[in-house]
Amino acid sequence: MVSIEHVAHKILSYIPYVLVLIDMRYEGVKCGKDGSVDNHMEMGKKLLAAGQLADALSHFHAAVDGDPKNYIAYYRRATVFLAMGKSKSALPDLSRVIELKPDFTSARLQRGNLLLKQGKLDEAESDFKKVTCVWDVTSREMRAECFIQMGEMGKAISDLKALSKLKNDNTQAFYKLSTIYYNLGDHEMSLNEVRECLKLDPDHKQCFSHYKQVKKLNKQIQSAEELIREQRFEEAVSKYEAVMKTEPNVPQFSALAKERICHALSQAQQGGRAVSACSEVLQSDPENVNVLKDRAEAYVQDEQYEEAIKDYETAAKHSENDHEIKEGLEKAQRLLKQSQRRDYYKILGVKRTAQKKEIIRAYRKLAQQWHPDNFQDPEEKKKAEKKFIDIAQAKEVLTNPEMRTKFDHGEDPMDPESQQGHHHPFHGGFHGFQGFNPFGSGPFNFKFSYN
Repeated sequence: MVSIEHVAHKILSYIPYVLVLIDMRYEGVKCGKDGSVDNHMEMGKKLLAAGQLADALSHFHAAVDGDPKNYIAYYRRATVFLAMGKSKSALPDLSRVIELKPDFTSARLQRGNLLLKQGKLDEAESDFKKVTCVWDVTSREMRAECFIQMGEMGKAISDLKALSKLKNDNTQAFYKLSTIYYNLGDHEMSLNEVRECLKLDPDHKQCFSHYKQVKKLNKQIQSAEELIREQRFEEAVSKYEAVMKTEPNVPQFSALAKERICHALSQAQQGGRAVSACSEVLQSDPENVNVLKDRAEAYVQDEQYEEAIKDYETAAKHSENDHEIKEGLEKAQRLLKQSQRRDYYKILGVKRTAQKKEIIRAYRKLAQQWHPDNFQDPEEKKKAEKKFIDIAQAKEVLTNPEMRTKFDHGEDPMDPESQQGHHHPFHGGFHGFQGFNPFGSGPFNFKFSYN
């Protein structure tokens, strides 16, 4: 199947030739110093029109030799070279024309087109800029193509938008605009432009085929974002994975999907998976603030506080006034400090995302294991009493929503230093547990609540 780029280049290659044929009707040009040059020019023009290129070329050679300053002779000889497919030979003649007559628009357009094909983009742009008029369709088309080849898509879009208004029913301009936006990762603008193409021609094959692709991709992305808003994060991850399958060849869409998967997993408290997904994005986009924040939060969930602090600090360098970064950094720093002391989650062996039932189940198992009545040796009993207090305090903090929230933000509700003026039921050691034995056995005649 022939690509649009190939077709576009073919069309552009014929435009200069057509311009030359039109310019052959140029009147009022003084073509030479004597009649022999005029005769060669007239014969060459007739032979060119008849398609007898070799004979026409001979006459234009003679005209150039007879009058080396006749820019029309050089121009028409260049035309023959172009018709013969000898663009390298045509280029010096076009340059000579411009040297003799700098305001010869057609010669500049043709030279710009040849330079564009040769990949000399800066030189081509220079020619197109000198001849482009705001109302001239042909020159704008050439300049837009030049910008596309140079990768300056913003400038190409500007010219194509103008072309869509300068030329009636310009479906090709809308199609090019849609494909450019698509390759830039802007699915919404791409959809808008291809719809304009189909309004002009509902049966346009290229636009209709492209429309189906863009519409499908746009719907998947919108659905994924709606799932994130509804906090259906695993479904959102699946939807963005489908986006990458729908369009695997445009890096911008893959990058978007991976970034949003990173965010969804972070929000879903899937620390390990989120870190992996976010890290993949940051390999190619290390200054992405949103991904740095999401990975930092995932590191916090995974209790890797030092790594979280690094990500927040990196993000802060690129977004100094972001309150989320400031709050996240302070939280990670508190949690790091806390982790170096006592961690109630680790004491019970549960994750930070554990539900109340899971916490109570872990507590019961450990309380039974470390109950002091299970130990006879004085040293072992003393160790068990300390362990039992830690277990009971962990259960007390993690099953109390207010206390757990404080702990999750880096504050220890059981630390007398951070809770001055507050009395804690476990302060004073194991024998300060008035009414706190879960099993009612041995010398401790206490009751215990599992709620």
